[in-house]
Amino acid sequence: MTERTAGRIPALDPDDNRRQVLYWRLLARLFDPEEQATLESASLAVVEDIGLPAALLDPGASVDSVVQRHPELAAEFDGLMAPEPEEDGTRDRAAEVRRAALASKVLLNVFASHSGTVTAEQLARWQSDAGWLERALGCRPGELRGGRGGMNRAGAGGGVSPTGTGVGGPTPDLGRLIPEIGPELGSIEAGLVKRMHLREVLADPQLAARLTPSMSLIEQLLRDKNNLSGVALANAKALIRRYVDEVTEVLRTQVEKATVGELDRSVPPKRVFRNLDLDRTIWKNLTNWDPEEERLYVDRLYYRHTSRKTTPQRLIVVVDQSGSMVDSMVNCTILASIFAGLPKVDVHLIAYDTQALDLTPWAHDPFETLLRTKLGGGTDGTVAMALAQPKIAEPRNTVVVWISDFYEWRTHELFESMAAIHRSGAKFIPVGSVTSSGRGSVNPWFREKFKDLGTPVISGHIKKLVHELKAFLT
Repeated sequence: MTERTAGRIPALDPDDNRRQVLYWRLLARLFDPEEQATLESASLAVVEDIGLPAALLDPGASVDSVVQRHPELAAEFDGLMAPEPEEDGTRDRAAEVRRAALASKVLLNVFASHSGTVTAEQLARWQSDAGWLERALGCRPGELRGGRGGMNRAGAGGGVSPTGTGVGGPTPDLGRLIPEIGPELGSIEAGLVKRMHLREVLADPQLAARLTPSMSLIEQLLRDKNNLSGVALANAKALIRRYVDEVTEVLRTQVEKATVGELDRSVPPKRVFRNLDLDRTIWKNLTNWDPEEERLYVDRLYYRHTSRKTTPQRLIVVVDQSGSMVDSMVNCTILASIFAGLPKVDVHLIAYDTQALDLTPWAHDPFETLLRTKLGGGTDGTVAMALAQPKIAEPRNTVVVWISDFYEWRTHELFESMAAIHRSGAKFIPVGSVTSSGRGSVNPWFREKFKDLGTPVISGHIKKLVHELKAFLT
C-alpha cells in the first residue's frame, strides 16, 4: 500500500471502537442469551478502561444493586438516553462510550428474554429496572407502562432531542420511540405477571409485599379477584388500593390545573373585608390626600373579584369493561371519582359488556368501583345507552364521555342513539383509549362516523381527555 493510498483511510478513533464493542455485545445478548466469549472479554476491558464497575456486565445484577454499590452512577442514568447536545455541535466520544455502557445495562435488564416461572422477587426486580429505563428516557418510573408518574422531558407523546442512532453512532435516542416503547414494556410486564403463580404469591404476605402495583398486575388481580379469599384477597385489595391512590394523586393534580376556571367579571365582588383590595383603594384615592392633615380621604373602596364561572354540570362516563379496555377502565374510574369530588359537577358512571351496571353510587370511590367491575366478555353498547339516556335531563349542561374500542354487535342502532345525544345539545365525547401509553384500536367504521358527525374520537394519553373536559367545566 502506497503512502498516498494509506492517507485516504481515516484513522479509527479508539472511543468509536469501544462503543461498537459495547453495542455489538448488546445486540448479541438481546438475540441470543448465550455469552459470546470474545465480546464479553472485550466489553469487560472497555468498561474497566473507562473506570466503570464490572457489575454493569453482570446479567444477574439489577440496576438498583449497581447504584447501591456505586451511588455516583444514579445521576448518570437519569436522562441517559436524552442527553443534551453539545453547544458547539461537537461530539464527546469518551462520554458516548460511557453512556453506551450504562445504556446497554438497562436495556439488557429490561428487554433480554427469560423463560420459566417468574417469582415475586424477579418481577419486582424487572419493574425496578424498567423504572430506570423510563428515567433514562426522561420519564418518571411507571409512566410508560400505564403507571403513576408524569412525563418529565418528553411530554405526553413527544420525543426528546435526537442524538443519532446505530451501532457506530452516538448513544441511541429512544425518546422518539416512546409511544412504541411504552406498550412494549407493558406487554413484557404482563407476560411476567402471567408466568408468576400469583395466587400463591398473594397468599404469602412476605412475597406479596415485594410486589409493586402496576397496570399489568392490577389487570390480573381484577380478573382473578373472585377466585381469591382470605389473606390472598386482602393482599390483592391492598395492592389495588395502593395503585389507585398513586394514580389518583397524579390525575387529581392534572384535573385541578385544568379546572380552575376564569374569573367571572360579570359577578360583582362581595363587599367584605377579606376581599378588600387595599393597594388599589389607596392608589385610586391618592388625589384625596391632605398634606396638612396628613390624612387620606377615601371616596371609594375597591374589592377583588373572587367569583369564578361554575355552573352545575352533569358528567356521564360510560366505560366498556370488556377485556381489551382494562387500562381505560381503571384510568377512567379513577378520573370519574376525581371529578365527582369537584364542586357543582354531578358525575354518573356506567360500565358495560353485554350487560350494563350503574356504578354511580360508588363513583366517588374508584377502589370500590373497580371491585364491582367484571372484566371480559362481549360488547353491547345499547344496554349502556339505555341507562345513560334517562340521565340527560338538561342537555346543554351535560357531557357524555363514552370510552370503548367500539367493536359492537349492533353498530347502527348504537351510533344513531349517540348521534341523537349530540343533536340534543349535549356534548358527546367518544374516546378510543384513555391510557398512559396511548395504544388502542378503534373500529374504523365508528371512527369515520364520529368524524362526519363532528365529534372525532379521542385516542391517546389521559391528559387529552382532561383537556377536552376543561372547557366544559369552566
